[in-house]
Amino acid sequence: MGMRVDIVTLFPEMCQQVLDASIIGRAAKRGYIETHCHQIRDYTLNKQKQTDDYPYGGGRGAIMQCDPLWRCWCAVCDEISAPVHTVFLSPCGPTFDQAKARQLEASYDNLILVCGHYEGVDQRFLDECVDEEISMGDFVLTGGEIPAMALADCLCRMVPGVLPEESCYTDESHWNGLLEYPQYSRPEEWHGRKVPEVLLSGHHGNVADWRTRESYKRTMARRPDLWEKFDLTQVHSRHDKKVLAQALAEYEAAQQPAAEADTDTEAE
Repeated sequence: MGMRVDIVTLFPEMCQQVLDASIIGRAAKRGYIETHCHQIRDYTLNKQKQTDDYPYGGGRGAIMQCDPLWRCWCAVCDEISAPVHTVFLSPCGPTFDQAKARQLEASYDNLILVCGHYEGVDQRFLDECVDEEISMGDFVLTGGEIPAMALADCLCRMVPGVLPEESCYTDESHWNGLLEYPQYSRPEEWHGRKVPEVLLSGHHGNVADWRTRESYKRTMARRPDLWEKFDLTQVHSRHDKKVLAQALAEYEAAQQPAAEADTDTEAE
């Protein structure tokens, strides 16, 4: 068995339906991964199955109580009977990225993902049970279910056997700090737009170089923040340095018409 992911949530049917579908669902059926979703309300001690209450100190909304969460978390830990790493999906945590995904997938076999709701979660549960908080970005959702499913999908697809080959994810955007190159399929021409000739050439070396150049150029154009962080020292060989130089030259040349157009507009 590979990775096991348990989601603690008020909406387990929502999460499980997504995790049982497509590639992740097929991988679970084949035993490469294991996913479970747990209803927090099943661990309350009141007839109303209430999991929230008003916050001390006043304020709007309600806070998820620590005891139902703790009871649910304990039950999951007992079921796993192995070391676990608990993540709370929260807009207050560091932003999730591919590097963090690689670290989690490589470091832990059993993950518990806790989904918050309402105005937040009682801090005492976080202090006692949660190992780290993770955010999906600088925005707020109504609950942690969508981030939990996104994180689970991202991690599970890297587990050996889930995808046909390792290159299925190592060639994609963000794996090496760059964006992925453009992709094309049939037909060769569509609405007057043609597939780049190099992709039809059958020359694997030229295709690889083109894809690398396009990856460089796309990252420079769309995510200058990523390009600024990209470690150019990892481009070692003379050939790779030549490909990088070509990409830089092509990118600079593509910027010239835009710069000239701006100058013409200012002159008018």
